[in-house]
Amino acid sequence: MRALRLDRFGDPQVLRLAQMPDPVAGDGEVVIAVKSSSVNPSDLMDVAGQMEQTTLPRTTGRDFAGVVVDGPRDWVGVEVWGTGGDVGFTRDGAHAERLVVPAAALAHKPERLSFEEASAAGVNFITGWLGTVEAAQLARGETIAVFGVSGGVGGAVAQIAHALGADVIGVDRVRPADGTPAASIIKDFVAFGGDPQDVSAEIWRVTGGNGADVVYDAVGGVTTPAALGSLAVRGRLVVISAVGTRTVEIDLRDLYRNETRIFGCNSLNYDVVESGARLRRLAPFFDSGQFRPLPVVDRYSLDNGKDAFVAVANRARGRVVICP
Repeated sequence: MRALRLDRFGDPQVLRLAQMPDPVAGDGEVVIAVKSSSVNPSDLMDVAGQMEQTTLPRTTGRDFAGVVVDGPRDWVGVEVWGTGGDVGFTRDGAHAERLVVPAAALAHKPERLSFEEASAAGVNFITGWLGTVEAAQLARGETIAVFGVSGGVGGAVAQIAHALGADVIGVDRVRPADGTPAASIIKDFVAFGGDPQDVSAEIWRVTGGNGADVVYDAVGGVTTPAALGSLAVRGRLVVISAVGTRTVEIDLRDLYRNETRIFGCNSLNYDVVESGARLRRLAPFFDSGQFRPLPVVDRYSLDNGKDAFVAVANRARGRVVICP
């Protein structure tokens, strides 16, 4: 089989297309013929050496969709999708013609999604689910402000929150483009400019002076002061990244007087088996049409897989996939 291999860290040009032995399913494993695998910002960080857990040499790629070709008889021929914080980091990933994962990781691909669409959903929706449902425990009737709503994770959070019956405020530099999943479901949009106090004040205004019950900050760092300033009493802040700065000042008196709770969420801490369990919970929402991934805007083969990484580095407005 062919695979995109990482032998040393650097820019996307360090990747090489290699011939590898065809994998065989061991005890408790399956082999998947990869039909599509996305390229995530974390895959780019992986190549750059910014993921300390990564061991080399390694095949890259976290998110995948394909067909089981070897393993337990009842799974052979089944269309599946998956992701994992170990895939592409401590186990060989999905930028290849074949992928080996534990059978316990398998999740049926939603019939409504193409292979390309299914491979573009994993990281975004797992991360969104972890923060919105498992950490913040957003409830029907609450209000959530989603910082970075135009991005992949932010768009997933908006959809998850809407399905839970919450009101969604979108926060970003630009409004979600028409036709993207978040565009039609956000109740209000707040433009993120230079002054965090202006953003917080606008969120308080559109919530009638109540503040947001939950702020999901898919940006972090430069947005954290505005996120904290937007929270209602007993509000919950979810943080998944740190852009521009890794440190922020927090007024502890304001924190405890407001009974603010802060959650950090990292999908890399959930391996392919743990992530598969969550994808099985998410699948019905995709089959019903309630959830949609960002549109796939660029498609590459393994032959020009490096270019897929470059497209992500250049901030493609949508999802980038590699179809072996």
